[in-house]
Amino acid sequence: MVMTNGERGAEPDVRIYEQNQAAMFLGAEKIYWGGYPDTKISMEQELIQRIEQVVQEVKPHFIFVHYQDDTHQDHRHLAITTMSATRYTRNVLFYEGPTTQNFSPTVFVDIDAVLEEKTKAILAHASQTGKTNIEGLLITDFVHSTAHFRGFQARVKSAEGFSPLRLFINLGSS
Repeated sequence: MVMTNGERGAEPDVRIYEQNQAAMFLGAEKIYWGGYPDTKISMEQELIQRIEQVVQEVKPHFIFVHYQDDTHQDHRHLAITTMSATRYTRNVLFYEGPTTQNFSPTVFVDIDAVLEEKTKAILAHASQTGKTNIEGLLITDFVHSTAHFRGFQARVKSAEGFSPLRLFINLGSS
């Protein structure tokens, strides 16, 4: 589910094309577009209901959403409304991005085997890869350094870290 078309970061047609390319590369079956203006996602009942509708339709095993302590207002608002919208969903995990603050993951996934695929999916967003506000660093530098840092924490080469709102571990039915 993509809540905005990112029009504040580049032309909307470019951002939509990039999102579709990344989704196709990752094998996504469908993108649900939220239709909100970029940087103007509000914490409101309508947004909660929209997320709930998609959750009811898709019936996902996991929900992944931005961590709520984030300098980007859309990320913050989406995290908070997602907590309400997924109150009956078993597995809800927060992830970090370049604008996340104070993130201390307690769940890790070894991503060494797929790190280059993740990087290629990120590169599909070509209009955004240089927008780090740090001269000489691309977003892929953030992806790699974060993967290695979280990997160090998890005692593997490369990892993705998550902070769970709720996480159920299936012990099987024996």
